[in-house]
Amino acid sequence: MTTVVEMKPARPDKIAASIEVAPRQAVESADLPNLFPKGTHVYVTDVGTDTTDTLVAAARRLRELGFEPVPHFASRRLTTRPVLEDRIKRMSEEAGVNNVLVIGGGLERQAGEFSSTMEVLETGYFDKYGVSSIGVAGHPEGSPDFSEEVAVAALRLKKSFAERSDAQLRIVTQFGFDAQKFISWADSLKGHGIDLPVHLGVAGPAKITTLLKFAAMCGVGNSVSFLKKNALSLTTLATSHSPENVVGPIETHVLSGAATPIRQIHVFAFGGLKKTSEWLEDRGTWDIKTSLYPSTSSTAQF
Repeated sequence: MTTVVEMKPARPDKIAASIEVAPRQAVESADLPNLFPKGTHVYVTDVGTDTTDTLVAAARRLRELGFEPVPHFASRRLTTRPVLEDRIKRMSEEAGVNNVLVIGGGLERQAGEFSSTMEVLETGYFDKYGVSSIGVAGHPEGSPDFSEEVAVAALRLKKSFAERSDAQLRIVTQFGFDAQKFISWADSLKGHGIDLPVHLGVAGPAKITTLLKFAAMCGVGNSVSFLKKNALSLTTLATSHSPENVVGPIETHVLSGAATPIRQIHVFAFGGLKKTSEWLEDRGTWDIKTSLYPSTSSTAQF
């Protein structure tokens, strides 16, 4: 069995957290060294505007800084099979990448021959170049692009693919603000025959107006409604969102011993990397001072 890296929180009463950065941040930010604990899984976003050179450079710098780079592969933004294979090959050989996130990339954004995540997975390139862990997208609040039935069917296909692949698969979700809804969604997957581990997306500390903007951009309409309903005044809208209202219930549920596929949170740093990192350290999820390395396990499901 392939050895994979299992993330560990700094304290036993917390759940682990990954984070994501833009490619330019990974390449250029002077704040990155020692901003996260060593071994932190740092996702590199792909919005379709960065070249393979930039994306590989981002992953390489993260690796050099002691983090675990997890590049996005946005299926409908990829052009051809040779381009995909070249990107995976370079990520593996130049940045030591063995962990990725493969997403659809929006129905209206098809740039080439791939129309779905499954088409990218079925190329076999990730197995060929030693990618041992693959994240796929989950949508606890639904998606404007497809129905819940279509989403469940797609996850079943990915579960089936996991059984044929050398890589371990996990579900990494879009962000949201209704913790109970996210928990219920994750726990309902088993009833659909899907037993993949789940990483729930949450927004880090940021102004509510900023979160409303990103929620609208990312198509999470229910999150917009939830935020507006819970922002009781214009004064509240001008203040910062506390992620604890979302993370707290998720953490309590996971640590209660409940039979749940939730393994950790995945943090979107809309309020900035430094602010998000400070929050994760303050709450005890991360310990940057001792720069903890994650443990390794041959059976870890992350």
